[in-house]
Amino acid sequence: MSILKPLFTAFLFGLLLPQPAAAAATAHSSAYDVVVVGGGAGGTCAALQAARMGCSVLLAEPTAWLGGMLTAAGVSATDGCYRLPGGLWGDFRDALAAHYGSLRALQTGWVSNVMFEPAVGERILEQWTARQPLLRVSKQTQLKRLRRLPHGWLLTLRTPQGRRQVMASYLIDATELGDAGYMAGLCFETSRVAQDVTYVATVQQSAAARLLPRPRNYRASEFRNCCINPLNDSTTLQKLWPAHMMLSYGHLQHGKYMLNWPIWGNDFYLDYRKLTPRRVARAIRKMKRKTLRYVYFLQHELGFRDLELATEYPSADRLPLIPYYRDSRRFRGLVRMDIEDIVNPSRNRLYQTSIAVGDYPVDQHHYAYDAAWAARQSYPSIPSYGIPAGVVVSSDDDRLLLAEKCISVSETVNGTTRLQPVVMQLGQAAGAIAALAVRQHVRPHEVSVRQVQTTLLEAGGYLLPLLDKDRHDPCFKPLQRIAVTGILQPRGRSIDWSNEMWLHTDSAVNRRTLSGLARFYPAAHIDTTGTTVVSQQQLHAAIRQIARTEGITITDEQYQKVYSDFGLGTYRPSAPALRLHLAVLADRLLHPFERRDVNWQGNPK
Repeated sequence: MSILKPLFTAFLFGLLLPQPAAAAATAHSSAYDVVVVGGGAGGTCAALQAARMGCSVLLAEPTAWLGGMLTAAGVSATDGCYRLPGGLWGDFRDALAAHYGSLRALQTGWVSNVMFEPAVGERILEQWTARQPLLRVSKQTQLKRLRRLPHGWLLTLRTPQGRRQVMASYLIDATELGDAGYMAGLCFETSRVAQDVTYVATVQQSAAARLLPRPRNYRASEFRNCCINPLNDSTTLQKLWPAHMMLSYGHLQHGKYMLNWPIWGNDFYLDYRKLTPRRVARAIRKMKRKTLRYVYFLQHELGFRDLELATEYPSADRLPLIPYYRDSRRFRGLVRMDIEDIVNPSRNRLYQTSIAVGDYPVDQHHYAYDAAWAARQSYPSIPSYGIPAGVVVSSDDDRLLLAEKCISVSETVNGTTRLQPVVMQLGQAAGAIAALAVRQHVRPHEVSVRQVQTTLLEAGGYLLPLLDKDRHDPCFKPLQRIAVTGILQPRGRSIDWSNEMWLHTDSAVNRRTLSGLARFYPAAHIDTTGTTVVSQQQLHAAIRQIARTEGITITDEQYQKVYSDFGLGTYRPSAPALRLHLAVLADRLLHPFERRDVNWQGNPK
């Protein structure tokens, strides 16, 4: 792993589409509060959030589609966060369920609980962006030059109408590979071995399928161990599945299938950091040819002669518009998230700044590169986790924010934060921070962390991945707020592909449970000795004791209203107080979240 300073201008941005005719279009300038470069999963969410908060926003996307890996790359099977449908990610999942009739209708293949046709996902994003009057979407638009101004940025864009210049107060890099930050000259971190790239294919069943002609240099042995078949040999290190299971892995609606198969399938190793633009373009052509050879193998060697490339994308070759990149340049943020911040979040206070959540295990995708697979290390099991806000704020430029996969995390952490639901949440958070900076006439690093978290909570987002209450429950926001203050510590656990975190709200409070309150309010001298169960009356007395030291007046009517508004049941003085009572009463009566801001490291201000 190394920190590299860019030595040449950015590349890869828009190599996949034909260049628009540049001839005689006249350049013109315009100014926006926020320009988001890259209309992928994270970039679209960043642009939507900033526009909803009153900013003028330009979303510049180099392809003909919004959605990036969700749509334009054909990876229409989301990984993780199924039980954590926060913010725009949750809205997207719900919109898919509305389109297909139910959440159950999204469970068509065994790789994911949320599967859909790429064109359907793209239409949803199109509808969302079209409803925002302050958001302009510019497709087939490539960033050509980037210059830092005293109060923002000057971008030179190539559009189908010609070159134009745009000024932005704030820039969000939401490109697939961190191209904007690279062009801005930011230092970046790289993986020791980049994760595999995949050129996905979407195929469909047809009674009169168009079979592919035999590709040049086709060898059936290239895919001999992709599934159980007569060509198998002993060179594979992975478990082999039956052919029908390989196909149903990516089963979509209406007889379509996503071909994104890692085991001797269409993965491709590309160390894009060392390639010139010409070599990158050549590598992309090689990726496409490999995918076409794989489809031919399915048709001719495995007998799936009713499958053909679907007419899903606006492309002449029927393949997606971009490859599926799992890796990126990762830039320095105000904080850097390491694997220990997930495994042991209490080692520091970063969890108190959390603005997005994940629950997927560390998935370092190394199937195509034999040396990486053979030398793969054992990654730790992790619980579900929160992501600190500082990973999306560049530490090298105070007017640039990070999204998609170029955020400030370690190589190992990227193996779980790179997935679609997490990227959508992080993009939304970057958009919120940019909008708050615009509103308040400050730099992103000067924005209040608690204001960012409040904004995301109001948008239905999760701060920590608590499973006790869903986002529609009235107790959801109090639990989220109290957990990030540290007053109540959640407990996480690793459960393979579906990790968890709970506040255990139905558990009784004992004296030791009050330790978080005592640390937060040391002047109140709360008794935390022993494990004696605390009654509801004793909990009320402790809260009143804190209120007196904080100059807060609490009436009996306020207590009763909290019990009523949040469904806490009937107040019974001698009954055990539950962790739910502690969380909601402390949040609504003492307001610790609102009254004590934290810095980007989670330390009290």
